[in-house]
Amino acid sequence: MTPSQQAAEPSLVERPERPYAGIRASVTMDTIGEIADRIREIFAWLAARGIEPTGAPFLRYHVIDMANRMDMEAGVPTAAVPEGEPGGDIFGGALPAGRYATVAHHGHPDDLVDVTEALLDWATDQGLTWDAWDTPEGHAWRCRLEEYLTDPAEEPDMSRWDTVLAFRLADGA
Repeated sequence: MTPSQQAAEPSLVERPERPYAGIRASVTMDTIGEIADRIREIFAWLAARGIEPTGAPFLRYHVIDMANRMDMEAGVPTAAVPEGEPGGDIFGGALPAGRYATVAHHGHPDDLVDVTEALLDWATDQGLTWDAWDTPEGHAWRCRLEEYLTDPAEEPDMSRWDTVLAFRLADGA
């Protein structure tokens, strides 16, 4: 990473449960943009219902198999869990409360693979345990987030974006 594309030191943070509106999909590393591009759809859905976002949009990884498919969500935080519509793609949910390992990153989202690896290594060095487990479909996580703090309409240069990774730790870890 270049000096302008760097991650801060990781930290441990207690987070409350956070309501959100989201869309869930199965994607590959090559098609991850398909779920990320739906964030605009969630903002439009919220606006049409008079619901104000209360935080930065995020991508949530439920199950990761980098060589095959990933079960993911795109989401936008809200003050209360919104009611989805029967048959609709957008639903209401809540990110779980708990202790999270977090790290801030300034730079292109393509650098997040390296930032993620560094966060995972840091947690191992600290003796921390993730709230995650193996399944036949891949590695599952209770809550693994990439929060996108920069509005692309205000800053189109992706190398200047700010992102926060937040991965939930196992209870008691």
